[in-house]
Amino acid sequence: MNTRRSYHRASETERREELIAATLDCIAEAGIQGATVREIAARAGVTPGLIRHYFNTKDQMLQAAYRQLMSGITETTTSAAEGTDARTRLRRFIVANVTPPVTDSRTLSLWAAFISHIPLDPAFAAIHRESYLTFLGETEKLLMDFFRECGRQVPSRECRFQAIALNGLIDGLWLEGTLAPDMFKDQEIAETAIISVEALLRLSRGELS
Repeated sequence: MNTRRSYHRASETERREELIAATLDCIAEAGIQGATVREIAARAGVTPGLIRHYFNTKDQMLQAAYRQLMSGITETTTSAAEGTDARTRLRRFIVANVTPPVTDSRTLSLWAAFISHIPLDPAFAAIHRESYLTFLGETEKLLMDFFRECGRQVPSRECRFQAIALNGLIDGLWLEGTLAPDMFKDQEIAETAIISVEALLRLSRGELS
């Protein structure tokens, strides 16, 4: 099957984004080792030489792809956290983290491919740290808004602990729901996440429902 992208005259920003998208496509299908510069160029519909105009090395291209993957997940979940009250925003944020499009096989394949690089490559470790702190900050803000709305005085240090714990809870349910979605009933993972967060925050059952 022809997977080349159709050629069009693109701006520098558009071309760079297309190369990153092609990199993610290749990694999702063949892993990092299979995502060669030649394969990425073919997928993007450009010559390998043009890639060097945007990225000095393959590692730079992989780092840009990892950053885009992680920022995309954060943007998806935070944009879902809309509502007129803090309770609704927090609930929607939790559900968005454990339901499609965040929980899909492609995202899992990409995450698994990149995660092994974090202990080995300082650049990947820095991207991971940056994305984690961004996500943690968004979680803390949602929690502080929720506590304020409920009239609870929660010290910022305790809120940080709860944000870290909530993040770990979400990560575990995300992994289970993505690895074996057929094992769970419709919305079972989302409902489990809500009930678990209620317990974590010492809320009554149904307060976030």
